[in-house]
Amino acid sequence: MLPTVTIVGAGQVGATAAHLLLLKGLANVVLIDVVEGLAAGKSLDLLQAAAIENLGVAVTGSTDYAAMAGSRLVVITAGLARKPGMSRDDLLAANANIVGPIADHVARFAPQAVVIVVTNPLDVMTRLVLQRTGFPRERVLGMAGTLDTGRLRAFVAQRLAVSPASVQAMVLGSHGDLMVCVKDSIRVDGTAVSQRLPAPDVDQLITRTRDGGAEIVSLLKSSSAYYAPAGGIVQMVTAILRDTHEIMPACVCLEGEYGLREVCLGVPVELSARGVARVVEQPLSPQEREALHRAAEQVRTQLK
Repeated sequence: MLPTVTIVGAGQVGATAAHLLLLKGLANVVLIDVVEGLAAGKSLDLLQAAAIENLGVAVTGSTDYAAMAGSRLVVITAGLARKPGMSRDDLLAANANIVGPIADHVARFAPQAVVIVVTNPLDVMTRLVLQRTGFPRERVLGMAGTLDTGRLRAFVAQRLAVSPASVQAMVLGSHGDLMVCVKDSIRVDGTAVSQRLPAPDVDQLITRTRDGGAEIVSLLKSSSAYYAPAGGIVQMVTAILRDTHEIMPACVCLEGEYGLREVCLGVPVELSARGVARVVEQPLSPQEREALHRAAEQVRTQLK
């Protein structure tokens, strides 16, 4: 019997993540959205798409949060998207008023679920969900590092005309201007990227990664990225549902790791069936460690 994954927010990111989950046959999907008919309409479309692919999965849509009962995972994508000229921080108050009540519903109807937060500003929203649900930190994490790492790998692969599968990287820190790219982690077929590209070129790719979301917003004008964020969600969901113990970046509440406490930030974690099996302390240069602490201070300021 397939587990159930609930996605709260049936917009572009949520619906695309639902489609990818169904295509992989990973789970039955529940879509929830406050807009009347949105989740129901998209779930009906997805159900028919699954039939075309001969997939025996269930898809339902509702405005009722009780529909998430029994879910193995809950993914929160609901919230306002950025428009041109907006920063993730501009969304803080508005999205806190959306995400906070959703967290209350999760605690009530899916008290055993692992929660993946996607709504921006990501680090603050993850902390808010952790506080409002009262769940242990292992079961509340944010999706950002898989997205930022994917963007960096894409840009490196494009620059070198190689397959993204041959590129390894790790992006930590805050999802936004204070992301921390671990330069020593960027490798192409196991070789340090510094042996393939001059330092200014690497820095340029890192800067483009940092501005990756804004670049897409500026091009689309009326919406933000959704294919890559959905892919990042599904990468994390897959690791949890399949209990792979794969190590990937995710936003979690730190309890002394990297010298930080009581702040949610992107770090490498080992994902398992229970969520975060452990936080992995990766060696960082003094500059990278300082950058990680600067990101933590920014998140603390936003929390206040």
